[in-house]
Amino acid sequence: MKRALLLSACLWCCCLQTQAQTVTYETAPKKAKAFFDEAVDAVRMYKSKEAISLLQNAIKAAPGFTDAYGQMGLCYIDLKDYSAAKESFTKLKQLDSSGLKPVMVAYSRSLAGTGDFQSALNAIRQYLATSKTLNKNAERLRDNYEFAVTQHQQVPFHPENLGDHINSQDPEYFPSLTIDAQTLIYTRRVNGRNEDFFISHRDSSGWQPAQNMGEPVNTSFNEGAQNISQDGTLLVFTGCEFPEGKGSCDIYYSEKTPNGWTPPQNIGAPINTRDWESQPCLSADKQTLYFARETSDAGADIFMSRRLENGRWSVPERLGPNINTRGRETTPFIHADGQTLYFASNGHPGYGGLDIFYSRRQPDGSWGPATNLGYPINTIDEDASLVVEANGKTAYFASDRSDTRGALDIYRFELYPEARPLQTLYVKGFVYDTTTHQRLTANIDVIDLQGGYPIAAVKTNDNGDFLAPLPVGKDYAFHVNKKGYLFYSDNFSLKDHHPGVPFEKNIPLQPLAVNASIILHNIFFQSNQYSLEPASVTELDKLVKLMQDNPVIKIEITGHTDNVGADKDNMVLSTNRAKAVVKYLTDKGIAANRLTFKGYGETQPIATNDTEEGRAANRRTVFRIVSVE
Repeated sequence: MKRALLLSACLWCCCLQTQAQTVTYETAPKKAKAFFDEAVDAVRMYKSKEAISLLQNAIKAAPGFTDAYGQMGLCYIDLKDYSAAKESFTKLKQLDSSGLKPVMVAYSRSLAGTGDFQSALNAIRQYLATSKTLNKNAERLRDNYEFAVTQHQQVPFHPENLGDHINSQDPEYFPSLTIDAQTLIYTRRVNGRNEDFFISHRDSSGWQPAQNMGEPVNTSFNEGAQNISQDGTLLVFTGCEFPEGKGSCDIYYSEKTPNGWTPPQNIGAPINTRDWESQPCLSADKQTLYFARETSDAGADIFMSRRLENGRWSVPERLGPNINTRGRETTPFIHADGQTLYFASNGHPGYGGLDIFYSRRQPDGSWGPATNLGYPINTIDEDASLVVEANGKTAYFASDRSDTRGALDIYRFELYPEARPLQTLYVKGFVYDTTTHQRLTANIDVIDLQGGYPIAAVKTNDNGDFLAPLPVGKDYAFHVNKKGYLFYSDNFSLKDHHPGVPFEKNIPLQPLAVNASIILHNIFFQSNQYSLEPASVTELDKLVKLMQDNPVIKIEITGHTDNVGADKDNMVLSTNRAKAVVKYLTDKGIAANRLTFKGYGETQPIATNDTEEGRAANRRTVFRIVSVE
């Protein structure tokens, strides 16, 4: 019995020695060579999965076949299956450590692809130290790995595939959402050839089956890299090789009407040129367009253009050096908060070919430093095309991860807090004439009260409808203007706002007529004081503009208080407050004979003085037209 066991053990050891024997292509048996040759042919035809199967057969025929392990590692790299690639290269290393030298760069990628950046850095340094020729790709990988090693902390990242209602065997990419996150439009390369747009709507059960948007938006040409405006009424996108195009790729737009989407129109000069313009993104108010343009002095940069009063677009401007580099900057996405820009770049330090970065708008309007989103959101591959819902938490991107339906799929994940934009709500409604109740086209400005800078400049559509973004955490002045009417003002305080439903508000505008009056909601005073607060300037300047545009009107400014304090003191306070407003107007050049003021103290309440809300409503400044000459 012992002799039998000993014999079995010896046979097992002999078997191990046979399996561990190194086999090269020259020494491999015919059957293994045949499988290997077929695999090489498959690689030439870009059939990496088929090649791997053939290489596995070659290894079965010759277990120590080093060339097969090396080639299989390269195939797995092509498929971005870095764990399997690392396993293949590790086996090659065990069989013949010198056999790694020709595939050392790929071996380093397999290590980095599994998150082992220190080992990847060691491998690429070893390669560069022994390489006799300059290898810019290897040097770039070394820089990526050095950056990754210094960024020790991984960020939270748990992507979720959007599922079969959105994704298919074809590639899906460039997701884009409306501000209410109820409409998703994305690009699909149908049958791997023609790019078309698909649209899905979300209800309580989730995203519904996506539908091809069809004509006139989708054509026989390639449409891609689109962005749906936050109100869902304007689609901007890239069209390449269109007959009327100015360059290889131009930016086009289509508008949503009661009769459907309009035929695409070239956005024209000065945005489109002979260069490559692509990947447009609209600000929430549709007044600023961000896009990528290939340039002769830099690979590609991000530009912005503003919509002018006449509806045309201004000459595009490059974003500053905190965004653009000597490398490539692409896929800009401006969040609904108007203050957070996401984009891709290979010019800023990063983990891979393209990394995703974000930048915050500064108080002076410039863009702050670019911040890398971190690993594993960014990988050793090219990562781009990130969008974030108005809630600031849910991000969407395209990837070809292991659970894809076939190629690129659209995923979502919860963005970690430090990289989130401001949660953004919105106010929507329509503007109408108080006398005729007809819907009106008008201009709407949303102003940050503390900073005094604009958040959005919205124009209503032909039916008077509007949607204006309101990032939470701040106080806002809200102004509605139309020639021939008194302006309308309101304010929204979102400093302590908790997540909830957006605001809905229909705006009445009064025609310029005697006795027409409005409450100036954005005129502010300290308690029991009559010095104007700085936050009042925006509203006061609107009043100045109204007086300048309508030189025939004369007005009265009246002040009102609540019932706290002595009647006589309240009368004096209200008079001084009205007087302070008139003084501001005269200081701005409005003739004194067009202005009167009066204080009414607590004598004309418009709400109860029994609650703080009522008392706040009673403390007001009113503007009234007394004559139109």
